[in-house]
Amino acid sequence: MTSRRLLLTFALLPAALVLPRLAAAAALDNPAALNEQAPAVYKAKFDTSKGAFVIEVHRAWAPGGADRFYNLVKNGYYDNVRFFRVIEGFMVQFGINGDPAVNAKWRTAAIPDDKVAQSNTRGMITFATSGPNSRTTQVFINFADNTNLDRLGFAPFGKVVSGMNVVDRLYAGYGEGAPNGNGPDQGRIQTQGNTYLNRDFPRMDFVRKATIEK
Repeated sequence: MTSRRLLLTFALLPAALVLPRLAAAAALDNPAALNEQAPAVYKAKFDTSKGAFVIEVHRAWAPGGADRFYNLVKNGYYDNVRFFRVIEGFMVQFGINGDPAVNAKWRTAAIPDDKVAQSNTRGMITFATSGPNSRTTQVFINFADNTNLDRLGFAPFGKVVSGMNVVDRLYAGYGEGAPNGNGPDQGRIQTQGNTYLNRDFPRMDFVRKATIEK
């Protein structure tokens, strides 16, 4: 969305809503600036198209992951994000922003790996990786005990403490992503965002809003 279109859209909203949204949009333009240290323990609430779930994050489990997740949630990164990879009996993955311009900023904003201190059991949330020190914004929630992921360096940083039944109901009909399945192509999500997903995968569930609980 261009800055002109963004301003025209916000002009239709009450002033009390405009300034926080503009501030969040500006913050997401500079990944390096979003480096606030997270509290030792915090909760993040995800209101989704299927209901709400809450993640409790423990910074001691994976400090780098906990800090990155805190900054992303606090600044609205996950708002309107799709659950683009839902594999029954395995996990649900999300974290590619619906705006390609935002993705362009964050796609290479990687953080160093954490040591694996917890196991990828049911309900644990972990950053996805494509190799050493490659964590950016994508995360997954384990549907099952995927302890085989521990030895591969996937370090859980939190756990779903309420609403796991909501996570279980997220639409899984598209299955694995392209080219190995009928689901969306991650490269196209990165470059086309929610325009691509809404058109070709209309039944996909999504995050309405994610917030740090006070």
